[in-house]
This record gives sequence, structure tokens and C-alpha cells, in this order.
Amino acid sequence: MPVKIEDRPTEAVRDEVIDQLVMNYSHGKLSFEAFERRLDIAMNSQNNVEIAALAEDLDLEVDKDYVENKQRDFEPQFAPHDGENVDYMVNIFGGSDRSGCWSVAKELRTISVFGGSNIDFSEAVFSQQRTTLKVFCLFGGENVYVPENVNVVSKAFCIFGGVSNKAPSFGHKNAPTIIIEGFVVFGGVDIKLKRTIKEKFVAFADSMKKMFN
Repeated sequence: MPVKIEDRPTEAVRDEVIDQLVMNYSHGKLSFEAFERRLDIAMNSQNNVEIAALAEDLDLEVDKDYVENKQRDFEPQFAPHDGENVDYMVNIFGGSDRSGCWSVAKELRTISVFGGSNIDFSEAVFSQQRTTLKVFCLFGGENVYVPENVNVVSKAFCIFGGVSNKAPSFGHKNAPTIIIEGFVVFGGVDIKLKRTIKEKFVAFADSMKKMFN
């Protein structure tokens, strides 16, 4: 006998319904307006019955191709190797940018004095399960962009400065973890998602729609 919908874990119900919404939208069964409206409800509701009802009239089920495409787009890029253990970014009265598809060392150290850097992990390839970002900010700052499927832990010590973490983690316990350590003096570290999880689902759904049509 199946478990009653009310007693199932809400996140599991949510994931299944969102997958069905994307699947049916990508095959032309739902308009974009209906897809976006239902997606908003599915992501914000804590009521299993309400969430499940969003997919009751949808007949297409998730298939193997869908699962493979979702894994490719949503799981962090991870390629274990014995590459660099330590990488550096130094910004003194200036700035630097690290983005795109780049290989993440086991430890990344940044020094920003009257300057700063943009560090974008969104398309980065992680070489280790745990990556340490050691920062030293003196009248400077770092903008750190992370994908929604990694874990972020902040341990930085701040004096007349601060660390702002606006990137809620959706990563599971085996996902890559970024540990932020160091000192922030008259400066700041801003951690945020490059794209919200909703934006990523919409982009994924549109890419699937193009593939099927």
C-alpha cells in the first residue's frame, strides 16, 4: 500500500511534481504561463496535497532521457584529479575575475586591499569534495557566486566588515562543499546564487522544449 501523500517528505513530492511540470511543458502540454504559475506554487508551498494537485492532470511521466539531461544540467561538475592544491588571486588597488569553466584547486587564497574580485563557481569544475576559499579583505571585498547544488560554510572572522550569504544551499551531503575562511577588515564578502533555482528550472525547461520541438 502506498504511503499517503500527506505523510510523504515534502521535498520528495516537490521534486517529482516539478519534474512532471518540466516534462509536460517541454512537450507542449502546458503553456509557459501555466508552467510558471504552477512552478511558483510547487516551489513555495509546504502542503503536499496542494503540490501534488499541480500535476494531477498531466499525463507525461519522466523518462530516462529527462533524468540524464537533468543530471547533466543540475549536478555540479566534478572531476577528481591531482591538480593544483593552492591557487591565488591578489588584488591591490585593482580587481580580478574568475569565471566560466575553470578548474578549482583544493584551496583558493585571495588577498584584496583596496580592491576586490569576482569568483564565479557556477560553471567551475571541482577537483575536490571540499574546497577552501581563504580570504583577506582590507578595505576591499569579494563577490562569490555559487551554483545552488553545492554546500557553503562561512567561517570568516570580521572586524568592521561582514560576510553576507544569500545563497541557500540545495546540495546534498555528498555535494561539493565550499568553506570560506579568513579575515575581513573594513570590507565584505558577498555570497550569492548566480541564478535562482526557479531561473535554472525555467532555463532547463526551455532547453528541453527546444530539444523536443
